[in-house]
Amino acid sequence: MPVQRLNHAVLYVRDVERSHAFYRDVLGFRAKMEIPGAAVFLQAEGSTNDHDLGLFQIGAGAGPSQAGRGTVGLYHLAWEVDTLAELARIRDALQQAGALVGASDHATTKALYAHDPDGLEFEVSWLLPADLITPEVTEGAAMTAPLDLDREIERYGAQTRGGVGVSVAG
Repeated sequence: MPVQRLNHAVLYVRDVERSHAFYRDVLGFRAKMEIPGAAVFLQAEGSTNDHDLGLFQIGAGAGPSQAGRGTVGLYHLAWEVDTLAELARIRDALQQAGALVGASDHATTKALYAHDPDGLEFEVSWLLPADLITPEVTEGAAMTAPLDLDREIERYGAQTRGGVGVSVAG
């Protein structure tokens, strides 16, 4: 069974309206179906999926996720954007929302890390196109460095389409 891509993810949240507002206002997801007070199914901008993210409300009394600290579970989801300009726009929106918790340069991946209103972590990343992956780039691939997004925009261009030949057909 060759997997082509992730179709959707489903998260349990304390307050579905609060989480819906976050994913809508900060990341641009739009509601495709809502069950008031219970669930919402969201589609990412530009997606052709029925939905990319489902949010199910479990109530204000739910404790924080212990995944990775005291239980097994999902560490984070990672969404890919097409350009460094889009990554910069998302960075600014996450900063304004107080949700950005990190920014890393993984050589071939430029990544932002953030927490949603329930503290669930996610990543938004731009992948270096295959034709730009050189031996000089891959020498540092095992190391993680702080992301200087402005420098990466100067180096690769704000509108260079990411992931080509890696995660997107050329």
